[in-house]
Amino acid sequence: MNTTIGKYLYFIVCFAFWMFLALFSSKLIVDNLTSGHHYSNVVFNLHYLKNSGAAFSLLQNGREFLIIVAIAATTLLFNYVHHHIRSIHLVSLSFVALLSAGIMSNCHERIVLGFVRDYIQLNFINFPIFNVADIFITIGGVALVCILLFYKGR
Repeated sequence: MNTTIGKYLYFIVCFAFWMFLALFSSKLIVDNLTSGHHYSNVVFNLHYLKNSGAAFSLLQNGREFLIIVAIAATTLLFNYVHHHIRSIHLVSLSFVALLSAGIMSNCHERIVLGFVRDYIQLNFINFPIFNVADIFITIGGVALVCILLFYKGR
């Protein structure tokens, strides 16, 4: 099989898997929380919150703007992958897929529900409630910055 086609398939499968995982986990956790189940430990607790804004409650009620930004960011990431598919490493593809899936999972919830479902609340620090897609965005973004800074020339 052509390595370029294999890389495209790898990227699409990674993206679909991460997006499914983010959306499925949100639905599962929120369904359990709204039916009366609760979970809490020393590190975190699950507390359902409808978030109509972005991270740290920025841009509350900026749904349309956030949808446009999410679609634009994902389009740019996919475009980057398309133009650099031959030279991009599989690890980088994985993190671009993770970042894109997180962005599009939140975007999907904004389009379908009108808000993003947040439910993870850290107990050891005062930090906004977040979801699995937010974790994917953070890990994907930080990993890509590290790759660009430390491994670009290798």
